Amino acid sequence: MPSPSRLKSSNTFSGSVRGNRLEPLDCVLYGRRMRNQFRYFKTSPEIIRLAVMINVRFPLSLRQVEDLLHEHSIDISHETVRAWWNRFSLVFAAEIRKRRVGRQMFSNWRWHLDEVFVWINSEIHYLWRADDQEGEVLQSFVTKWRDHNAALKFLRKAMKQYGPPKIVVTDRLRSYRAAMKIIGNAGRQEIGP
Repeated sequence: MPSPSRLKSSNTFSGSVRGNRLEPLDCVLYGRRMRNQFRYFKTSPEIIRLAVMINVRFPLSLRQVEDLLHEHSIDISHETVRAWWNRFSLVFAAEIRKRRVGRQMFSNWRWHLDEVFVWINSEIHYLWRADDQEGEVLQSFVTKWRDHNAALKFLRKAMKQYGPPKIVVTDRLRSYRAAMKIIGNAGRQEIGP
């Protein structure tokens, strides 16, 4: 077990040391103060984050994650990894998403635009969506009409927030082509399957 002075100098958490345990201060998430999410776990937050991120990032089974961690002298069960994943995966995803938007690390390489029919109060509406190449939803927009004015408004709204993309993949809807001509991005449009 590391000495209390080493725990106190950790740049992940700050707080007071009682005995050999670090008691972190409250954390701030989405502008609200929250209690530390790791407060009831004996394992260090770095190991929990490592196990969850290995399971999320790579297509491995829980037992393979257990074996990888065992090779690095971290002895935990695959059921522990599953419990951590159920508890912390959404929290870690929210932190990553917040960092991406805060630092403007979103992708302007390739956008996929699509629209779907939705029923709202027994009326047909159109849900327009813009996704980046990683599958992250950048913008969504609901309109009553499926014409070039709606496509133009949607594209302007998305580009105002995220900047112009290098490539825009759309379906064969002519409204996209008309809106892209007005914006001046007609050369960046690719028609997908």
